[in-house]
Amino acid sequence: MRSEHQRQEHTSSYYAASANEKTNYPELKGAHQADVCIVGAGFTGVATALTLAERGYKVALIEANRVGWGASGRNGGQLIGGISGEHKIAEKFGKFAADTLWDMRWRGHEIILERVHQYNINCDLKMGYMDVASKPRQVRDLEKEAAWFQQRKFPYEYRVLSADETRETIATDAYVGGLLNMRNGHLHPLNLCIGEARAASHLGVQIFEQSVVTNVRHGAKARVETESGYVEADTVVLAGHVFHRLEQKRLSGTTFQAGSFILGTEPLPEETRREINPLDIAVCETNNIIDYFRLSADGRMLYGGRCNYSGRVPASITNAVRPRMLKIYPQLKNVRIDYEWGGSIGVVIRRIPMIGRIDNNIYYTQGYSGHGVNVTHIMGEMMADAIGGTMERFDLFAKMPQIRIPGGNYLGNQLVALGMLYYRIKDLL
Repeated sequence: MRSEHQRQEHTSSYYAASANEKTNYPELKGAHQADVCIVGAGFTGVATALTLAERGYKVALIEANRVGWGASGRNGGQLIGGISGEHKIAEKFGKFAADTLWDMRWRGHEIILERVHQYNINCDLKMGYMDVASKPRQVRDLEKEAAWFQQRKFPYEYRVLSADETRETIATDAYVGGLLNMRNGHLHPLNLCIGEARAASHLGVQIFEQSVVTNVRHGAKARVETESGYVEADTVVLAGHVFHRLEQKRLSGTTFQAGSFILGTEPLPEETRREINPLDIAVCETNNIIDYFRLSADGRMLYGGRCNYSGRVPASITNAVRPRMLKIYPQLKNVRIDYEWGGSIGVVIRRIPMIGRIDNNIYYTQGYSGHGVNVTHIMGEMMADAIGGTMERFDLFAKMPQIRIPGGNYLGNQLVALGMLYYRIKDLL
């Protein structure tokens, strides 16, 4: 069977332009054996592969394009605690689930910090983050979150900021308050993904790039097939937005693609950087349809937003996003735009990550709804635990019912886009 997928190199993003190295793993050819075969070399696949390799498994990792090619290498680079939909899971399963999910909230941060140190990964990791509120009701929500932190004895610095304090911290009048959290942070996502893949490879993981998976044959020994070879494995992990194509009968219509777009300016003068972001923190709005921004390690404004659920890419990303940036920072009106790029985020209707397995040995995980840098690393560990027989955390997600929209991805995306109009209006109220 000939694949319709066209193999691609990285998009023309700031991250690709500033990557520490270009990966060049071989194409999958011929027959291979593994304990676990993972499809998709974004954060989920790479984190799962590295965790399994650290535990002694023989792992094969197959990527259709390049390591970190999709959302993992294109996102805003914001390291944010929490798992989307966690409150719904806690409501369903009670106190044990609530305590478990609290312990998991920043587990991805811990894994990343450990690996950056252990494997000497240069990814511009820096702690510091702020949620910002556009309306008084959002400030009240941030105050509730801070009270929750206090109740849980959160050990890191956090505090609610007034409108004046917010203005002093990020030099804009656009927001009426914020919640500073020094446990969250930001980083260069593509360099992190590439660095973790390198560490996995050194531990024996076989990584294959430019290898489009055409089929997964189920069985006691599953076979993951490409156009020029296959991997036979005891267990398969579908890590990323691949199961629409590979498991259409059972899983299509469950996750949808939201487009998000980012601008990278020229490096800003040091005086400007000190003015607009003296703490060098990442910033994210608390709307349903959000904008987010931060400074890169070399002083560029990386400004993201213009999220849509229709599947359409703006004719000009700069024309779509720049007015939003200038609304927050009019002082950047004469700054040159050096990079523009976009990508897709996997979104689940109920905003609960979609985790499960088919025929006992085909696992899948996807749909982090914008919290991917942290959550992918949690899921990588959770997948490794489940494969090893420890299912408690896995089952919290696998047992949550999901909504499946009939009509496939195209119709589903149109229905989701229609539904998001409600949330756009809600943001304005």
